Amino acid sequence: MKQMTKEDFLKSFKNQKHIEQLLNIPEKFNVVHNEEEKTTNITIYGVIGNSWWSDSFSASDIDKALNEAGDNDIIINLNSPGGDAFDGISIFNRLKRHKGKVTIHVDGWACSAASVVAMAADELIMELGSMLMIHEASTIIWGSKTAMRKEADVLEELENGIIDIYMTKANITREEVRQKVDAETWFSAKSAVELGFADEAEGVEEEPSSENIKRTNEERQSILNELNGILQPNNQNKPKEPTPEKRNFLGFLIQ
Repeated sequence: MKQMTKEDFLKSFKNQKHIEQLLNIPEKFNVVHNEEEKTTNITIYGVIGNSWWSDSFSASDIDKALNEAGDNDIIINLNSPGGDAFDGISIFNRLKRHKGKVTIHVDGWACSAASVVAMAADELIMELGSMLMIHEASTIIWGSKTAMRKEADVLEELENGIIDIYMTKANITREEVRQKVDAETWFSAKSAVELGFADEAEGVEEEPSSENIKRTNEERQSILNELNGILQPNNQNKPKEPTPEKRNFLGFLIQ
């Protein structure tokens, strides 16, 4: 298998609209432990998996940070185009085993392997304007048709495992998730919440559901009925309207 560069990896995305922005994400991995508050803040910006790029980080870095954190709650700030799928899966599993609560904020992008990491959150918060992307597993291979078929089988199995991870949060069917993976789907913060991938879309106003609208209308009608009962007492207290004959006679006298 040929070694994949960062540019090769991003060129494999079907949607090339955001490539320039993804290429310019600064590489940053930072860990801050706060023993007083029993929290550990981890910043994950840039490519996942230093088997590809020397300035990226790996699952080993996360493992070390979590071992140092003890039982602290973990707060991760995530902004990544993705990277090595197996590192993403390893990070997911390591975070899921952590005893403290794991909160992940998607500050910008959670694409490809980074979307897998995001699924490890007990609470996944999509910040304003952020996006999450899922797609088919990919690689670069040089060799015979047999080697290519073998690699395709490996990618198929890898993809099944990744879909298993997405299904830990998704509120849609497995087949629907697979279709979105095959199509390479980019989710806004709001869409990620609607499909169950995320728990909260920061700063995005929720549209009322049809059930809430129905309940509000029923409450409004109930209030109107009460007001009508106050303003219009029962018919016994209401003055009787004149009969047509009396009404005509009164009209004649006034004239």
